[in-house]
Amino acid sequence: MLARITPVVLTRNEEANIGRCLKKLTWAGDVVVVDSFSSDNTVKVARDYENVRIFQRRFDSHENQWNFALTKTDIDTEWVMALDADYILTDELVEEIRLTAPNDGLGGYWVDFAYATFGKKLRGGIYPPNVVLFKKDEGRYIQDGHTQRLVIDSPLELLTSKIIHDDRKPLSHWFKSQLRYQRIESEKLSNSPAKDLSFADRLRKLVIPAPFLIFLYVLFVRRAILDGWAGWFYAFQRFVAELMLSLLVLERLISSRSD
Repeated sequence: MLARITPVVLTRNEEANIGRCLKKLTWAGDVVVVDSFSSDNTVKVARDYENVRIFQRRFDSHENQWNFALTKTDIDTEWVMALDADYILTDELVEEIRLTAPNDGLGGYWVDFAYATFGKKLRGGIYPPNVVLFKKDEGRYIQDGHTQRLVIDSPLELLTSKIIHDDRKPLSHWFKSQLRYQRIESEKLSNSPAKDLSFADRLRKLVIPAPFLIFLYVLFVRRAILDGWAGWFYAFQRFVAELMLSLLVLERLISSRSD
């Protein structure tokens, strides 16, 4: 099946990650990189791979960027594989996809993730499964909070092998990104009725419990405590991200009551 797939990677200042991502895509005849005018060496690194075509588009939303990648880059394969630059395909996943023979009615595949911190795979990762492999003509993206959500009406199946999520960008970049993401998430939580939110988002809307619950969940339920300092680092990252969101939701609540 590999010959029927075009991997698509979105980038913006991903010099620390893009080379490791593309190194695992050398099996593909065509790889599309849509770059948001990176100011580092992302594009230079990507150009070292002969199977990569690079497009640049000013970023306005994840929804528009992904839909541009699907419809405006002359992809001529039936299937696409939608990847972030910090996704690393495992050899097991590539082999599983090579041996896969999808039936005609199938729209795509869910793939689960192994989260890594500083290159160490964690037990305690909570990155959710995602549909990364799908028929190009059946998928479209819509905005969902700070990120995008793929909409496919056809049935989906789960592959058994995993992708490694391993972001090597500096912590300062993570803080900036999280603040931007959580502002968008706080708008979504503040403007959505509780009935339209998931259970986790309803907890987040309560402000206080979510940061502490996610910290304990990652450490003890997901067993990140067994991963040493890398596990503690990840647990604190998730705590800080949820704390940012709680503060932003609380800021909106207090502001609305003082108007």
